[in-house]
Amino acid sequence: MGRSYIVEDAVEGYLSELCEQRAGSVTGLLLGQSSPQRDFVVTATRTPPTEETLAGNSVDKEWVTEHARQVSRMLPGGLSVLGVFIITDTEAKDTLTTLRQLVFAVENLISSETLWSPAEDDVTDCVALHVNRKTRKTFCRTFDVKDPKSTAKPADWKYQSGVCSSWGMVSCCLLVDMLVPLPDKRTDPEYMDKCLKEELRGWAQQVESGVCLIDGKKLAEDAEFPGGQKRNVRQTYTAQILITPRPLVLLCQREQRLAEVERRCGGSVSLTGAVHSRAYLHSNKPKARLAEKLLKRDAVSTVATRVQMLLEELLTSEEENKSSGKHKREHCLPHRVFCPLKASRPLCVCDYQFSDESVCEVTERLKEMLDIDADEGDLDTRQESPAENTEREIAAEPTMETVVAPEPKRNTFIGKTLCTPSGLHSLITSPAILRLVTMQAETFIP
Repeated sequence: MGRSYIVEDAVEGYLSELCEQRAGSVTGLLLGQSSPQRDFVVTATRTPPTEETLAGNSVDKEWVTEHARQVSRMLPGGLSVLGVFIITDTEAKDTLTTLRQLVFAVENLISSETLWSPAEDDVTDCVALHVNRKTRKTFCRTFDVKDPKSTAKPADWKYQSGVCSSWGMVSCCLLVDMLVPLPDKRTDPEYMDKCLKEELRGWAQQVESGVCLIDGKKLAEDAEFPGGQKRNVRQTYTAQILITPRPLVLLCQREQRLAEVERRCGGSVSLTGAVHSRAYLHSNKPKARLAEKLLKRDAVSTVATRVQMLLEELLTSEEENKSSGKHKREHCLPHRVFCPLKASRPLCVCDYQFSDESVCEVTERLKEMLDIDADEGDLDTRQESPAENTEREIAAEPTMETVVAPEPKRNTFIGKTLCTPSGLHSLITSPAILRLVTMQAETFIP
């Protein structure tokens, strides 16, 4: 027997509305959470139409996958792109090849941006749903996206009310403090992107191996998570992720490895701040290890997403900076804004707002990418406080100076720092916007 999909009944209404809107093919994404036993679909969103798709029945595969990439950035821990749907006037068998291509293309693009290691219990089946516009009949199949030769398998598609009404939420505040060396005298966005990705992968491994405390306790991996067992009751939990700072690890080996780690450096990028991370948990007896995995992945994803967004922004404005002869040394990364799903109010999606953007621009993106009609009052901007706009401009040819990283110190973080004999650190404070600072230097010692 194939996988089972428990689907929020609002999704049925949404798909029916799309069937009535216009002729031609309509594609979109199915969003929710996977579990070993079954998957939960909490919402669906159509692919924003283009002039080409409005003109006929063609499917723009590149735009569908790009839409999926952008939507995946807007999903907190516990929510992901589970698959795709297509609405046509034709029979389901005529669209199976297209659906298969879309499922694999979407998964390949999204997974290319992930920085964490796959887990043994990760579900690799993705759903492909066909809806006949005339009969409203649904045809559901799954593909194992980790198997290039995977064929379509039948799946059970069931609508149900209140699918996520009792899902629990676990959240935490996590400090980010990275110093990334730039071996050459280059601070262009494309080069910084390469160096930052390498550093972020190392930081992601630290987070992945960190200790997660939930309400101050370390739960056994197989322990049943104490949330979401009462219908229509939302339970929230506060977590801490304790990680071993890399400078402390290097300090233990500093004497014997000093010659190896000291190297000439053309500059560095400093990434500092604190982020709000959260994860939602299905109510079908979730385990503690699921909460820990989803929360850590969200922490890594939200930092990587912001860095990528800023670099994309810098890349588009690079020509303007060259013509002016100046560039900014310090940049504020966008802060995270949450918005509830109207049909599944306990759950929220998110967006990232730059300091020069209005709330209206956030609601417009939510409408375009997720087809959510959000009012400005629906947005939750309290979880992260935007930093003061202290972006500074410097000349394009800065004076070179020698910068040597200081010895690691204890208790130098803003807020309350927890330290254990093993050197585990965690920050408890109000999340603030991340900052990215570029510096010129000649020598860097980790």
